[in-house]
Amino acid sequence: MRKILKKMKPALVCFVVMTALCGIVYPAFVTFFARTFFPEQANGSVIVIESNDGFRKKTGSLLIAQEFAKSEYLIGRPMGTTNLSPFAEEQKKLVQRRVDWFRKIDPDNTREIPADLVTASGSGVDPFITPEAAEYQIPRIARARGMSEEAVKEVIERYASGRFLGFWGEPAVHVLKVNLALDGLLEKPEAIKR
Repeated sequence: MRKILKKMKPALVCFVVMTALCGIVYPAFVTFFARTFFPEQANGSVIVIESNDGFRKKTGSLLIAQEFAKSEYLIGRPMGTTNLSPFAEEQKKLVQRRVDWFRKIDPDNTREIPADLVTASGSGVDPFITPEAAEYQIPRIARARGMSEEAVKEVIERYASGRFLGFWGEPAVHVLKVNLALDGLLEKPEAIKR
């Protein structure tokens, strides 16, 4: 029995030390570091809208998508991940259901639906869509809100971003910011607090 305990002692010590380091010390350090140097991101990058009477309302996160399904809003990528092969029959049916839904909500638009509107992102909570997906939706939003297409396009362009450093990543449009601006909640930059 002593021989067994003697052989197991290094493994048990290693287990206790690694559990303390990886389960307590490291997470505590990362949490402290993030909250000290990146407090907005560490707390979820929450958008808070402040009304004229001083009332503050949390409206969403800059990092996590919110679902919009009404015709007057910019609609983002489908929520949730499927982790299905693009060739799987179930994936094809899922994409077709989404295509049918877009055709139903906007029957006048016969253009090809951009792929990111009918396929989920890897995370399932991507807050961005491609500029092409945003442009596809401009006529529907303009009709639903009684706005000109140019006015809707201007709002979308205001919350579009290019490639990081000019070459990294892809151009994108932030869905929540566009929708808040369309509702008139982001028109005054001083009204938004993070």
